[in-house]
Amino acid sequence: MNSQNSNFNQGVEQGISRRDHAEDDDTIDLFALLNTLWRGKLFIFAAMAIASLVGIYFAYVASVPTYSSTAVVILETDKASPIDLEGVVGGLSGDSTEVKSEIEVLRARTLMARVVDRLDLINDPEFNASLQEAGLMDRVKRQIVGAILGGIGMIDETAAQPSAGSSLSEAENERRTRDRVISALLNKITIRNVTGSLVFQVTATSTSPTKSALLADTLVELYIINQIDVKFQAMEQATAFLSNRVAELKADLEMAEANIADFNANTDLVSLEIIKDAELELNGLRQRSDVARQTLSEFETLRAAFTDAISVEDKASVARDGRLDEMAASIANGAGSQDAFDRRYAVLQLRVEQNFESAAAQVSALASAERVLEDRIAFQSRDLIALQQLTREAEATRVLYEYFLTRLKEISAQQGIQQADSRILSSAVLPTRPTTPRKARILALSLILGALIGALLVILNDMRKKGFKTAEELEAHTGLSVLGQIPLIKGRGRQMIIDYLRKKPTSAAAEAVRDLRTSIMFSNIDNPPKVIVSTSSLPGEGKTTQSLALAQNLAAMDKKVLLVEGDIRRRTLNEYFSSVPEHGIVSVLLGDRPFSEVVFRDPVQNFDVLFGEESRLNAADIFSSAKFKEFVTECRALYDVIIIDTPPVLVVPDSRIIAQLADTILLSVKWDSTSQTQVDESLRLFRNAKLPISGLVLSQISAAGMRRYGYGDKYGAYGGYGNKYYTN
Repeated sequence: MNSQNSNFNQGVEQGISRRDHAEDDDTIDLFALLNTLWRGKLFIFAAMAIASLVGIYFAYVASVPTYSSTAVVILETDKASPIDLEGVVGGLSGDSTEVKSEIEVLRARTLMARVVDRLDLINDPEFNASLQEAGLMDRVKRQIVGAILGGIGMIDETAAQPSAGSSLSEAENERRTRDRVISALLNKITIRNVTGSLVFQVTATSTSPTKSALLADTLVELYIINQIDVKFQAMEQATAFLSNRVAELKADLEMAEANIADFNANTDLVSLEIIKDAELELNGLRQRSDVARQTLSEFETLRAAFTDAISVEDKASVARDGRLDEMAASIANGAGSQDAFDRRYAVLQLRVEQNFESAAAQVSALASAERVLEDRIAFQSRDLIALQQLTREAEATRVLYEYFLTRLKEISAQQGIQQADSRILSSAVLPTRPTTPRKARILALSLILGALIGALLVILNDMRKKGFKTAEELEAHTGLSVLGQIPLIKGRGRQMIIDYLRKKPTSAAAEAVRDLRTSIMFSNIDNPPKVIVSTSSLPGEGKTTQSLALAQNLAAMDKKVLLVEGDIRRRTLNEYFSSVPEHGIVSVLLGDRPFSEVVFRDPVQNFDVLFGEESRLNAADIFSSAKFKEFVTECRALYDVIIIDTPPVLVVPDSRIIAQLADTILLSVKWDSTSQTQVDESLRLFRNAKLPISGLVLSQISAAGMRRYGYGDKYGAYGGYGNKYYTN
């Protein structure tokens, strides 16, 4: 038992190590992915077939053929104008911004509206959905809605309610219809600029080949007409503006000239030359005035000196007169007359006084003349400035008038010679075959899409399933040996399954049970196990059928076998036999009935069965009792092999209690059903109880499922190879 415990713990640790390593490995196993896709090839082929049928229906039945026609337009840049009037009839530069702008002009709703009006598309059912007849799906939907509403009594109320559009005026309804038609036309028009050129391809799509060509030609024609209209409108606006401006400037010019004439009539003749002459005269007056003021200053000084002189010598010195000097000398010699000297001095002083007054009068006259001349110059200067201002305004008005008059005459000469910035390179060609649907492409895409969807579903389904599909996967995950692989035994009832194994001893199922028996017996050749416990993680994993089949197989070897129903809570063992005794293992353990009285021996199966029975006592308490241990010990002496069918591990603890008395513990794992988490939890419970799991049994294996997963060739028992050896 210690050796088994050591091997069990080592195997579990190895399994956990492998599992953790697998979980930590984020790399994608391409071979495993391809293997998964190969296993689901039938599903993928089915998805491709369904998708191809849908594609065929869409391409050949549901889709309405449409035709595309293309008209080509080139944008002509920098065209020479006959009179070189830029800005009105000049060409475009052709840069990327203008190319993109022209594409938007081609797609403008205003241009599309002109196409709608010219071709009367409002009355065309292809563009006006309200004129189209209701399709099959629409009629079915309408009938379903009508039936639902009629069933709840809302038909009359719904009919009585006005529609959402009834509150709108007729003009608004027409406008909405027109907008919808324009939008439908936009969806059928494609504008493409040929890379590296000024060429535009205008493609129209329609259900009619003639209509598609007509749409493309009409659109490019109206586009070119629109360019001419835009220039003509610009010409008219320019002409109107210039005409009004010329009239205004003419009136302004006439008024400015009249102002100059009025100014000249109301003022003296004034000019720059007259002002300059006056300024020269003013300069002369100022010089004379300076001289007069200087003379006046001298006379004033002399006058003061005459007045201040007292003595004869002083008076003679101030007067500077020769005669007076002689008279002063005579007086000094005592020969002259003082009176004569004074009279002569008074005459000289009067003369100085007269000169002073004459000089003062001259200074005053010159100052007055200077002021008069300055005032005249200032007045004439103001008049000259005003005249110059009027003249400049008149001249500026005349220049503007002549410029705008020239532009008006140029634009008038340009009337009627406007040219479009684009021209048609080629008109639309009437298509001979539909553009859509592209049947071959639809079918190819349908197959590809079907393959992708099928592959995705196969991968998702494989990811969703957490069960084990092969013994190799189970051993790699748990680190424990898989002692047997039991195929799914089909039968209408549990009893028929046992009859099948008895009547078909060479079938694949019987051989699988025989292989399980051999593995159990060879697990310890020196001391073959006598007490075998069969359990599982959850109900329905085939442990009971496996226990019966193993008991039947051992009994066929002339072994004395006892099958004990340890699952006394559920009690399903009686469903495998036609008649069972009333009492069972509970009565034996409680001492109510002897073992020989309740044990059941089926003469057909040739082994003993101890059934379970209903009890008020807890099953775990019953199997934990010393009576049960004594019972197992006594049975060891009576039988070669004791097989105990226990409840699921994850449901109740009974199996772990019973397993304490076992030599071999088998854990059944349902093929492609029991999840890794459930198996791990079951092993954890046994590990915590220090109970070694002797081996695993992969049960209820589907041969068709193994082939579907691609394991038929690898596991011959579930493929075609086994048919040569088994009789099923």
